[in-house]
Amino acid sequence: MNLNQVNIVGRLTRDPEAKTTPAGVAVTNFSVATGRHYKDKDGNKKEETEFHNITVFGTQAENVGKYLVKGQLVYVMGRLKTRSWEKDEVTHYRTDIIGEVVQFGPKPQGAEASKPSGGDEYPEEDINPEDIPF
Repeated sequence: MNLNQVNIVGRLTRDPEAKTTPAGVAVTNFSVATGRHYKDKDGNKKEETEFHNITVFGTQAENVGKYLVKGQLVYVMGRLKTRSWEKDEVTHYRTDIIGEVVQFGPKPQGAEASKPSGGDEYPEEDINPEDIPF
């Protein structure tokens, strides 16, 4: 059995970069910082931060590009993808997360709510689960 699945919760380190492929598919890239706290062997508190590059496609990419902002909390579920390239006769590697599910957390305090193009409006108020008809 094989499994390539990643689940992270963290904050965006920059605003997402939305693009479209020549075939017309939306692609959005963003990065997320995650951290952990621990005590070293001497009992000193330590903090460690990891930075993750995320790529999403399709409708998910369009929504991420419209609504996510730097500093916002986000949950990403996806898979790891490593690519390589040659530069100056040296092989370089980069591992990204291909996001398959992205759930938006609250925007950071003071962040302006972005207005989407195309007439769609992002709800200002929280959605009550009791109001959903299914």
